[in-house]
Amino acid sequence: MQQSTQKKRKVLSRKQVVKRIGDVLSGIRVPDLPYPAGKVAADAASDWRPLLLSCWTEQRDEPVTRVIRSVSLTWSVRQINSAYVADRIMDVFLKTSGLHPELALRIARLRFFLAWRMNLEGAGALNDTIVHWLDSLQDCRGWSGSGGRSGRALLDQLDSLTIAVSGCFDSGDVGPVIEFCRQWEEDAGKREQQNERLRQRLLETEQGAARQRKSEQTARALVGRALQNRQLPQAVVRFIFDHWFALIKQIVWQEGTEGDNWRHASKLLEWLVWIGDPALSDKDRNRLYTVGEQIGDRISDVWNRVNGKPLDDSALQGIQSVMVARLRGETPELVSALPEGDRFSWDPSWLSFSAPPEAEVEPLLGKWFVEGEGAAERRRYFFALLPDTCEVLWTNGAGVKLGLMPWPRFSTALDSGTLRLLPPLTPFGQVLAETITSLSVVLERQTLQREEAAREARARAETLRREKAEAEQLRQQEEAARQAELARQKKAAEDRRIADEEAEQQRLLQERETAARELVEGIKLGGWIVEESSSEGKDAVRLKLAVRINASRKLVFVDRLGLNRREFLVDELVDHVVMGRVRVLGSSAEFDDALSRVVGRIRVGRN
Repeated sequence: MQQSTQKKRKVLSRKQVVKRIGDVLSGIRVPDLPYPAGKVAADAASDWRPLLLSCWTEQRDEPVTRVIRSVSLTWSVRQINSAYVADRIMDVFLKTSGLHPELALRIARLRFFLAWRMNLEGAGALNDTIVHWLDSLQDCRGWSGSGGRSGRALLDQLDSLTIAVSGCFDSGDVGPVIEFCRQWEEDAGKREQQNERLRQRLLETEQGAARQRKSEQTARALVGRALQNRQLPQAVVRFIFDHWFALIKQIVWQEGTEGDNWRHASKLLEWLVWIGDPALSDKDRNRLYTVGEQIGDRISDVWNRVNGKPLDDSALQGIQSVMVARLRGETPELVSALPEGDRFSWDPSWLSFSAPPEAEVEPLLGKWFVEGEGAAERRRYFFALLPDTCEVLWTNGAGVKLGLMPWPRFSTALDSGTLRLLPPLTPFGQVLAETITSLSVVLERQTLQREEAAREARARAETLRREKAEAEQLRQQEEAARQAELARQKKAAEDRRIADEEAEQQRLLQERETAARELVEGIKLGGWIVEESSSEGKDAVRLKLAVRINASRKLVFVDRLGLNRREFLVDELVDHVVMGRVRVLGSSAEFDDALSRVVGRIRVGRN
């Protein structure tokens, strides 16, 4: 099953890094850091320059964030983020720079300086001069804490950096560090010119020494192989070591092992051993005569060709004496051909010496190799492979020899992991760009999260407002319904009261009408009534019932003189009596009282 991998974000350019640092310093938030609860005014934040200067002076290997957490002071958001970004950059630099751990650790202490400057000027703390100087530290990738002169010189320069940074903290200006970086660049140019001369001189010297070693070791191997486990006359042994050994070295030095002189010298060495060892030459007397006749001339001929001058006759006297004795059948006194003990060491591998393929060597030339771990780590530069000896020439990269290693041993160490290639170095500028790119991604994600949180907060606020509005509307509706219900109940009560009053008035009216009707019905002919005047200033009129017409229910009244006739229908007269416009004059006081009480109740009901 194929797995999809997220594409790695493109690293920001230098210009983009400069633009983004300010946003990162002001906008990013990192868990577990002591951010202030609210916005801190510029004059309210604590001054951390004395604290950072103290850490730098003591050369403490401690993150800035841990330092500011260890004290109970008020820090601004920018200070905390500056500390975090400085720590992040230097922590990544420690892991990926490829410099020696001790050297990288000293450079990483600049975190205190960078945190201080980033808080003040943002991206200006990492100007081109400082970044270029930090990038140039790749030239020191071969430094090892071996205590050598070149190693101590670099540490002395870094001690000057300590003084320069302290001067910046004291003055509040980056001038001392800028001057240090420029001086470093000038010194580096001078050192490179000097190192180039040293490298060329070292290569010439080591190539000559390798050629000398090859001739020495090859001659030793040839002689050692020929004389191994042999007993020879002392004269033969002396000639081989005093004359022939030097001749073989000279041949290897001048021509190598591929020419005729090498082949003839090797063959003559075998003849000398064959002649001197009775165990070999006694088996073939005829050949002994033949070799004995030719060996002197052959030795002189080879010697003359190689050295350009004849061999002294005295040098061959011992060989000739041995030949005469051997031809006579005598056995001369024999001695061990090789010196006892380790006085003559030799390695037969030099006789089968072969250079490794160029395709195998070429990728390794000019590469750095590491041996050991941590503080015990040692770095070596593969400066050259000496062709005569197939030895790797190690240097410190500046023309100082660190040692030699035979190619077979080098291959074995490389295969076993004892010796390993130095991983590719990461320039500080790349570390800076990758770190700010990573933090920019975090900032963008946090910004989106904040915007999403703000939208959610606004949505929650809107929901709460809407819920409150709906609740208020519901409350108002309930209040309106309650008020309407109260009004309805009040109106119903009022209606009931009015209805009760009207009913009471109707009842009283009916009682009055009944009483009035009884009065009217009870008026006899000649009975009197009093009609109140409807106009002011006129007196009431007393009338007497003169005629009752039952068919039409009409009553006819006249005044005392029988004039001013006035007619009433029974119902009409009852209404007038009820309304009080007409009073019926009875014959007894009880009737008047009863009528007054009825009228009084009607008036009270109206009020």
